[in-house]
Amino acid sequence: MKEMELVGLRQHENIGVPIMLLKEPDGQERILPIFIGKSEALAIALALEGVVSPRPMTHDLMASLISTSDMELVRVEIVDLEDRTFFAELEFCRKGDEDNAFRISSRPSDAIALAIRMDAPVFAVDKVLDEAGFVPSEDEEMEDETDEEQPEEVIEQFKEFIDNVSAEDFEASKG
Repeated sequence: MKEMELVGLRQHENIGVPIMLLKEPDGQERILPIFIGKSEALAIALALEGVVSPRPMTHDLMASLISTSDMELVRVEIVDLEDRTFFAELEFCRKGDEDNAFRISSRPSDAIALAIRMDAPVFAVDKVLDEAGFVPSEDEEMEDETDEEQPEEVIEQFKEFIDNVSAEDFEASKG
C-alpha cells in the first residue's frame, strides 16, 4: 500500500472526459490516472481552489455530517480495479477511537472529493498501482494540472454546467 497525492485534473484529449491524477510521492513515483465524471471533477476542483458555494454541495454536506457526528475520515484507499473500474474504501472511526475503525465502499472520485475537504490521506494498494500506474517519461510534466482559474470563473463554469447537463452526460461516467 502506497500513500498517494492528488496532483491534478486533466481532460482526456480525444474524448473530453475528466481524469484525476494521483501520484506516488516516494518510490517509483508512479501516476495513477482515474477517469471520473464531470460533476465529481467539478467537486474536486472547487475543493482544491477553496471555493465555498453559497449552498453546500453533496461532498460539503457529507463532510459536515461526518464532523458533527463525532466521526473522522481516517483515510481513503483505492483498493481494486476490475474491468477498467476503480473501487475505493473510506475508513472512518469515532474521534480518538481508531481501534474501532470501519470501512464504506465508495467511488474513488467521491472518496477523493471528501478526503480533500476533510484533509484525509489517500492510499492505493500495490495491485492497483502495478496494473494501472505508470512512470511518466521525462518530457511528460506531471506537476499540479488543476486549472489556475479564479474561483469566480470556476463558479461560472459550474453554473453553465448545471444549466446544460443532461442524464446522458453521466451514463458513461466511471470512478
